[in-house]
Amino acid sequence: MERKLPKHIGIIMDGNGRWAKQRGLNRWDGHKEGANVFRKICDYACEIGIESITFYAFSTENWRRPPEEVAAIMELFREYLGEAEDRENENIQKGMCMHFIGRRDDMPDDIVSLMETAEENSKDATKIDVNIAINYGGRLEIVDAVKKLAQKVKNGEINPEDITEDDISDNIYTAGQPDPDLIIRPSGEYRLSNFLLWQSAYSEFWFSDILWPDFTSDDLEKAIDDYNNRNRRFGGV
Repeated sequence: MERKLPKHIGIIMDGNGRWAKQRGLNRWDGHKEGANVFRKICDYACEIGIESITFYAFSTENWRRPPEEVAAIMELFREYLGEAEDRENENIQKGMCMHFIGRRDDMPDDIVSLMETAEENSKDATKIDVNIAINYGGRLEIVDAVKKLAQKVKNGEINPEDITEDDISDNIYTAGQPDPDLIIRPSGEYRLSNFLLWQSAYSEFWFSDILWPDFTSDDLEKAIDDYNNRNRRFGGV
């Protein structure tokens, strides 16, 4: 059987804290190692021809974590975005178009500015869309899409009875990209945790006990191989 790549892969990067605890390290060290794995998997997905990939980096619920841990994660974002700016030409050559999905209102202003710069610098890249979900929640994403449509109804641009599923898809954060064919969650958890709720209606799921800092390109290949063995009927026979 011919091997078929998923067009869009979603990844819930989970297990950084447990990875650090197992080694007697600070949770910060786990997040730092997880960020290194993110870079490697992002590069590998680009190399093998994945069209879109979405990484769940920081949820709206993650603000409840200890302040020092949140501050450390924000510093990692600054570090990554600073590197992205320094490696602008390299990323353009790789064809990575960067998108940051989620609400930006609660994010530090300097990080929002770096996110906007990364998006602007990579907007013409066409090989792979890289979505990084920061301050993201799947339910809030749907709420934001509904608010956009409600404003259009208020403006007289559309009638409520004419709203379709496509209209909602056209107003979510990943509008214009295919829905994820495959969603990967390492770390032994078996839930979506408010990730891509609208987009995952027909996604295949791949779960593993591997903690994210131990995740490798071989593990991604295993997930893709498993995906290839699934019979995707989309409600048909």
